[in-house]
Order: sequence, then structure tokens, then C-alpha cells
Amino acid sequence: MTNARIAAVDVGNDSLKGIFGKMETQINIPNVIARDTKDRPVIGIEELNNQDPIDGIHIRVHSPTLKENNVIYRVGHLAAKSDNSSELDPGSNKSEEDQTLIMLFAALALDAAREENKQIFKRSNNVIDANYILGTGLPLREVKEGKDVGYRSRLLSSVHQVEFLVTPRYQGLKVNIKFDEVKVYPEGFAAYINLVMDHDLNIINKDLIDKRILIQDIGGLSTDIAVIKNRKVDDDKAQGFNLGVSESLEVIREEIRSKHGVELDSRRDVVEILTKKNDRNHIMVRGSRTSVHDIVDRILLELAKKQYRHLRNVWQKNSQTEICYFVGGGAIILKDYLKTLNNNLDGYNIDFFEDEQESIWMMANAYYKLIADFSRRNKKEKQSEEQKVVKK
Repeated sequence: MTNARIAAVDVGNDSLKGIFGKMETQINIPNVIARDTKDRPVIGIEELNNQDPIDGIHIRVHSPTLKENNVIYRVGHLAAKSDNSSELDPGSNKSEEDQTLIMLFAALALDAAREENKQIFKRSNNVIDANYILGTGLPLREVKEGKDVGYRSRLLSSVHQVEFLVTPRYQGLKVNIKFDEVKVYPEGFAAYINLVMDHDLNIINKDLIDKRILIQDIGGLSTDIAVIKNRKVDDDKAQGFNLGVSESLEVIREEIRSKHGVELDSRRDVVEILTKKNDRNHIMVRGSRTSVHDIVDRILLELAKKQYRHLRNVWQKNSQTEICYFVGGGAIILKDYLKTLNNNLDGYNIDFFEDEQESIWMMANAYYKLIADFSRRNKKEKQSEEQKVVKK
């Protein structure tokens, strides 16, 4: 095994969250891409290298795993400003979309190109050879359908190249990405790991370890409800649904445009309106602060009712459940609506993470714990084998 760097990447439907190395680097990129040309116009090109690469990701991606190979993309914040930006559609499979891979490769290339990593990866002229041990995940539904196997083999089977075009600081660099190992975890199991264990997989929440728990992970395109029993996910009872917040965010975006004439670039802009600390559910219309509470409450309450119905159905089939944790970006958006419904209806024992950042980064943190543990054990095994050979 080469000098591979640990990467834990959650390609969420709203944004990608990545943790690298010994947790010294974290990357958060909106999950938006847009096809582009090689020479994008830049005002003040001489100032380009003073900008943050995250704000100007402009790349060509070459990988035999892609359906459309060798294509140029704007990614993240830069893509959100484009007229032809693309976000994942409801009903799509994360494991089968080019966009998932483009986001993943872009994040790894950004990490590999960092000045601080010059000592880790081999550089020859403008080409970086970067090896990673990757921990990532897929929705429970896709794992239950066996899609994780194909996803993992597609990543492992090839070298994937990201070429930085008009990107701050990294323009002209090419990064060859190779995976020494890939672990694909079910998202519900990952959430459980994060709830009960620290980064060394020591138990930190003894009250939860032997409880029967539901974890309802509300994402952009899907919802997973993991059933935890005897310290593991009950695969037969765990359920995944094609119901996330993305479709509702699009409806809110369209109604704001229709009613107020305000164009929002992406779903991410809608999320910021819904979650900002001050002036939540308000926008600026021709310079005037304007409430969109009426639009937001009607649409999100309807979605919360559907999510609550799923909770009720799964709880009825697992009647000895003691608590349900709501996690994920969608849970943050729907928290108040779900709490109100629960207080007025069944009164289940439910809980949310009050720290929004903890909820948003939960999957990436869990993948990091799991892949770091795998890497430690793998090194110990290799050292043990080498010692046996020496003794012989």
C-alpha cells in the first residue's frame, strides 16, 4: 500500500462535506455543477490567485467511470451562478449519477492540490499523483439494492483525473486520483456510529448503546429510517423513501419567483433563507425586507406531514422503539414543523440536534471515524505480517 491519505466524504444532496488527513482539512461545496467551456471569462484575471479556490472551481474531469467523459464543469458556488446549473433530481440514484462522482473527484483534487500536501503526494511538473483511502456512504435504499458494490468497484477500478482550468491558485494543475481502498457505508448505520462513538470508536453515549432507536435521516432527495437493535442496523426493517426536501425547495423557489419576481440561483439560496439566524423566511424585494412565511409554512408543513406519516408507520412496526433521532439537513429545515405535529398528534419520543453544524456534518464525521479505524487496523495487520516474515 502506498502513502495514501484518508478522506471521508459525504456527497449530500445540498452540499458535499469532506474531512481529510488527520482532520486538519475540511471542505464544504454546494452540490451544483454546470457544463462549461475551457476559457471562462474572468473580470480581474490578475487577481485570480488571491481568491479562494472553493469559490471558483473550474475543472475538466476525465474518468472511464463517467457516462460523459472528459467534460468541463463549473462546480459549487461558481456553478450556482450559471444559467445551466444542475442539481440532483428527485428519484435519482446517488450511486449512478455522474454528478456524485464529479463532486467527489473535485473535492479530492482540491485537497490534493493544497500547498500543505506537497510532501504527501508525488508531483511531477504540474501533475499530482494522489492516493486515497476513502470512506463514503449511500442511502439505505441503494445499499439494500446492492448498488454500493458497483459504486465501490467503479471507484477502485480506474485512475480518475481532474484538471484545474480557470481555478484560483490551482490553474494548470492536473490531479490523478487513485483509491487504495473504498468503504461505502449505509447512511443510517453511519448516523448511529456518530451518535454513540468517538473518533477512536470508544462508546461515548452509554445511555443509547443498548436502546432500540430509530434514526430518520432527511436528505435532499431521500429519507432513510434506520432501525437500530442490538447495536446494529436491522436490515430487514430499515426503510428508504424517495422523499426529501429538494422538491419542496424548488416549489418555494418557483413561488418566490412567481409572486415576488425574485430569482434565486439555487436550492442552496432557499436553504439560507429558511435557516439564517436573523430575518429567517425573509427576502429583499426591490430593496425592501419582505416576508415569505406564507409560502414557506404552507409547503414545508405539507412535507413535514409526509415525513411524520413515515415515522408513524415505521414506529408501529417497531413498537418497542424508545426514541427517534431526526438527522440531516432536511431535519434542520423541518424541525419546528415536526415538533408541532408531534405535540399535537402522537407525542412520540423524538429528538433533534440543536447544533446545526453537528447535524450537517454528522455523516462526514461518521465516515471519518469508520475509515480512520479501518486504516489503523490495516496498518497493524501489515506490521504484524512484516514481523512474522522477519522472524522466519
